Amino acid sequence: MSGIQRTALVLTIIGAINWGLIGFFQFDLVASIFGGQDSALARIIYGLVGIAGLVNLAMLFKPSEERVKEAVAKPVK
Repeated sequence: MSGIQRTALVLTIIGAINWGLIGFFQFDLVASIFGGQDSALARIIYGLVGIAGLVNLAMLFKPSEERVKEAVAKPVK
């Protein structure tokens, strides 16, 4: 897993935690830390989380190297 993929995963987890807090407690952690939903910094964080989700979506459909190696190593019966 590359550094970009790890960063995207961390940002996606942050976004999931934030959405969980919004859903269960009506508390937006990102907005409270960075000065409200309309602040420039909060909007940047929201944008980065969205881009990270797209990167992770692309990773979902990319075959992992481990699965490819297993498929090559197994003999066909």
